[in-house]
Amino acid sequence: MRLRQKKETPHLTDPDVECMLELKEGNRQALEILMRKYYPRILNFIYRFMDNRQLAEDLAQEVFMKVYKSAHHYRPRSQFQTWLYTIAKNTCLNELRRNRRQMVSIDEPVASGTQGLKQKISDPRANPAGELLQKEKKALIRAAIDDLPDNQRMAVILRRYENFSYAEIAATLNVTDKAVKSLLSRAKLNLKNNLAGAIDPD
Repeated sequence: MRLRQKKETPHLTDPDVECMLELKEGNRQALEILMRKYYPRILNFIYRFMDNRQLAEDLAQEVFMKVYKSAHHYRPRSQFQTWLYTIAKNTCLNELRRNRRQMVSIDEPVASGTQGLKQKISDPRANPAGELLQKEKKALIRAAIDDLPDNQRMAVILRRYENFSYAEIAATLNVTDKAVKSLLSRAKLNLKNNLAGAIDPD
């Protein structure tokens, strides 16, 4: 019985949940600990979704302000990471709804290939031509991801860049595991169509 309960409520042993409960009790250092761990990830997640660095910084700060303001009525019902990314997701979608017509991307990835997602440092042994092709490939993938519907784009980012499991994506997006599989399947098909055979989106 204890084993079953532990499997069903893994968040009860989540150290980040414990940290959030300390924040609820008034320990502000707990927020600093959570921000050190999650702020870079949340910033990059929002940037990948919104495609605007300055806006991403503003929204990331807003996310952690919401975490702080929510502390007094916090109830651990899931892993802290799931709860935090749900706040980040909702913050992004609310911003899009408010400013859909005014949203302008800060980069033109297909045309210039000079900007895009934060990537790993290039292999210094790679030749310049190879690096240029790699940058162009990343720019094409970025442009294709940007063209996906919001829910598909969110699922792809969580899966591809945040390494979320299907269950974690489902919890964050408040959908079923089956719906996540459907979102990712449709996203993959749309990416292949958008890339028009130029590169393999896998």
